Amino acid sequence: MTVLAACWLLLGSAFLSATLLPGSSEAVLFGLLASGTGQPALLVTAASLGNIAGAVVNWGIGRYFLLFKDRSWFPIKDATNARAQAWFARYGIWSLLLAWVPIVGDPLTLVAGIMRVPIGRFLIFVAVGKVLRYALIVMAWQYWPA
Repeated sequence: MTVLAACWLLLGSAFLSATLLPGSSEAVLFGLLASGTGQPALLVTAASLGNIAGAVVNWGIGRYFLLFKDRSWFPIKDATNARAQAWFARYGIWSLLLAWVPIVGDPLTLVAGIMRVPIGRFLIFVAVGKVLRYALIVMAWQYWPA
């Protein structure tokens, strides 16, 4: 596999992993590291860009999500929505540093859109958390005793 193909694979995996769809970009990253495909900094960049882009999709969905709350097919009850918004209001924008956390991170980025967090601030906090996560994964891989 070429380095370019590996980066696109990782970017795509990270993108899907950051949306509400299930995925594991860490497994792809570990596989590429184990095979020696690509420089670690390039892999961190590809994974981070894909993961941030997926978070932006969630944010965008959240921006317009509540327009459909009166529809019969709308998947979230008012009480659940109110709890999520109250939680976000309590912990604020700083909680977006945890957007990388499995299970809670993806809905967190959706709620940020619902709460109308400005895209610039959203990107800063989400990017910091996601880049640090991938950088720590690569550092752990490189320095973990074999």
